[in-house]
Amino acid sequence: MLRSILKDKKRIVIKIGSSSLTHDTTEDLNLTKMEKLVRLLTDLSNQGKEVVLVSSGAIAVGRKSIGLKERPTELSIKQACAAVGQAKLMMVYQKLFAEYNQTTAQILMTKHTMINDISRKNAKNTFDELLKLGVIPIVNENDTVSTDEIEALGFGDNDTLSAIVAALIQADLLILLSDIDGLYSDDPRKNPDAKFIEQVDYIDESILAMGKGAGSSLGTGGMSTKISAARIATDSGADMVIANGEHISTIRHIIDGDNIGTLFCAHKNKDFRLLDYIVTTQYPSEHLS
Repeated sequence: MLRSILKDKKRIVIKIGSSSLTHDTTEDLNLTKMEKLVRLLTDLSNQGKEVVLVSSGAIAVGRKSIGLKERPTELSIKQACAAVGQAKLMMVYQKLFAEYNQTTAQILMTKHTMINDISRKNAKNTFDELLKLGVIPIVNENDTVSTDEIEALGFGDNDTLSAIVAALIQADLLILLSDIDGLYSDDPRKNPDAKFIEQVDYIDESILAMGKGAGSSLGTGGMSTKISAARIATDSGADMVIANGEHISTIRHIIDGDNIGTLFCAHKNKDFRLLDYIVTTQYPSEHLS
């Protein structure tokens, strides 16, 4: 597949992880990177592209604000961190976006948003209307009130959430920015002979076997969740790229068609139904409402 077709993508979902938003040494927000991200996304919007940002970082930002040195394990503390961090994170985003006269909106989602027919339809309508108005929605899981997401019984991580959002709004490109360059045949941190995979045309058992655990103390999603996200995105008709989020300019290079990261090629599945996927793989005990 020629990467040049990525230049023509119109509706783009971009997920950025906690490790890409914070400094390695202090785990405080990296404002320089956030400013670059905001400027780049605003410029994409100015070009007429429709952009959705799925941003991690609420719990990480909250625990730093509260003064916790270690990632909390107790659910109520995680929720408190999320409540503090989500407000602070959005305040920073809105302040930065306002400098470029770009309007943003916050959308917090839970599993019930997706498994309930009415709320799922309302969510899609909200996204569509915001994008039509030139607004950039900033999405996160509603960790403050929903225990499912924090305990990894719901979306589990923002890789999965971003893929579900991409499928919901019928995006044609999903970009996952992580702390790894893309998909390898094995974990490159442990195996120096691991081979980099530039393109995946179809996700088979050999690709699924390449999934590894989380590689960051901040994030919750490892390569296995990214491959799972790729299955949702590609089945729904969106191309997906996993790339290193160390340099925010990577987003621009991907959309310009440069050979960066791992490209998972879309192969729209005519039998794909997002609700079926969510119910059978995410919440098998749930019933449709």
